[in-house]
Amino acid sequence: MRFALVIGLFVLASCRAVEPANKPVDACIDMCEKKASRQCSSSECNRGCEFILDRLVERETDTVVSCVARAPRRCTDVVWADCAAHVGPHLDGGPPAPYLPPEDWE
Repeated sequence: MRFALVIGLFVLASCRAVEPANKPVDACIDMCEKKASRQCSSSECNRGCEFILDRLVERETDTVVSCVARAPRRCTDVVWADCAAHVGPHLDGGPPAPYLPPEDWE
């Protein structure tokens, strides 16, 4: 009985170790550490990749990380946001501002 319990716990614990590391955030962190190592530390790569999660799902990882690597500024949230805002369908900056009614309109 104890032997089966130990084996069962071992099997459950080992399932997590075999899980593939093909998650978008993990791939982004690896790419960032390779391409932007001059600008970003490992923790900054982790934070930035979590910050641009929507772009990772849109498969824009390479474009955003390349932009961060080319940026003259240090790897900050502002740099990640600027690079994420200027890729793919978001390249034009988004929709125009809403039309404001005239001042005398009530």
